[in-house]
Amino acid sequence: MPDTRVRPQEQWSSELLFILAALGSAVGLGNIWRFPYIAGENGGGAFVLLYLLFVVGIGLPALIATIMIGRRGKHSPIKCFEIVARMEGLHPSWVYLGWLLVLSAFLLLSLFSVVGSWIFDYLAKAFNDAFTGLDATSAGKLFDVLKGNPVRLALWHGLFIGLTVFVVGRGIRRGIERAIKLMMPALFLLLLVLIVYALIAGDAAAALRFLFEPDFSRINPSAVLLAVGQALLTLSVGGAGMLVYGAYLGDRASIPRSAAVIAAADTLVALMTGLIIFPIVFAYGLEPGEGPGLIFVTLPIAFGQMAGGFFFGVMFFVLLLLAALTSAFSMFEPVVAWLEDSKGIPRRWGAVLAGCVVWFIGLAGVFSFNIWSDVRPLAVLSRFQDMDVFRTLEYVVANVCMPVGTFLVAIFAGWKISEATRREEFGQLPEWLYSIWKVLARYVVPAGIAIVFLI
Repeated sequence: MPDTRVRPQEQWSSELLFILAALGSAVGLGNIWRFPYIAGENGGGAFVLLYLLFVVGIGLPALIATIMIGRRGKHSPIKCFEIVARMEGLHPSWVYLGWLLVLSAFLLLSLFSVVGSWIFDYLAKAFNDAFTGLDATSAGKLFDVLKGNPVRLALWHGLFIGLTVFVVGRGIRRGIERAIKLMMPALFLLLLVLIVYALIAGDAAAALRFLFEPDFSRINPSAVLLAVGQALLTLSVGGAGMLVYGAYLGDRASIPRSAAVIAAADTLVALMTGLIIFPIVFAYGLEPGEGPGLIFVTLPIAFGQMAGGFFFGVMFFVLLLLAALTSAFSMFEPVVAWLEDSKGIPRRWGAVLAGCVVWFIGLAGVFSFNIWSDVRPLAVLSRFQDMDVFRTLEYVVANVCMPVGTFLVAIFAGWKISEATRREEFGQLPEWLYSIWKVLARYVVPAGIAIVFLI
């Protein structure tokens, strides 16, 4: 009897296309926007070292586990846990882990779409050659003016969600695959060009010291938790994106091999982005702990002064937009897939419905920079006293929900599903590799996350 758990049109064309799509999910705003400012706020080199350790020890084994569950269930994340739990004779309450992952991805998309609105506005500014003559002060003011305009941000935010709805609504092959085929090669090429420029024109020595000479006095429990959250966020684990992408992966593809390529390329892009941002930061006397606006304050200065700055400025923000969109696709797809799987809503209409909801939720992030700038939703907790709505939601999702989701995914894959299932999904690789992954998934990932929350 044929396997009817997955629709043929909802499979990747090849393992390579899966890797490219997964890279599009991982190599997005988590790396190009979030990593530089998080590293800048937490001392540079020591944070980078922790981040790398957590990518290898927690992120990679969790990524393999996530993709395994997705391919085994071959449906939307919520239904995946329902199906796999039933196949393995487990308690049906595991379905709530699917809900947690989808909620994390959905809330994160509502925040990333706000950043998408910034990208759209700066792309328009680049086309209008608005960066010429910018210095540190004027670049900061330019960004502040944008954040203070709720109507402008809401419109750009709506356009970002609209493009996401259009692509995801077209499906895997006609929508997401076509987008990532064009974006990923161009993104890597431009990153290389910008690194060369930044290291030549910026303060390369100061940037290299900041990124690769650890100062452990800057590390505290909050920084450790942020490093864990960043490792999970950039690999898209602890959310539903990689799980649903794994659901569309063919049975012949090697999950460990694909995951290793994704993790290596994702980490490389994070470091490459740091080598673009920080030479410019130090060359122009800017503050590396600028916060979420770091990339929008530093790079326009360089584009306004470098030869060919108009061209590079336009291309950078075009590609940053595409990177943001490919991240958005993986966050949006789980909800659309669930509406299609469980509610019978046609994909296009499900995308429109979910898009309206995420746009409305995203308005909270838009307003947190202007009319709600004084609102501190969790001010009763000391850690959140100075965080607006945007930073509060970002922190809770990236540093609480996603680590908890990853902890439970590791428990599910490492302890609950059968040995036969694990070996089948891991593939025909050396036994020692499987043994290492099993130890990491069973012990290191859960223990590492638990310890971080306890310190």
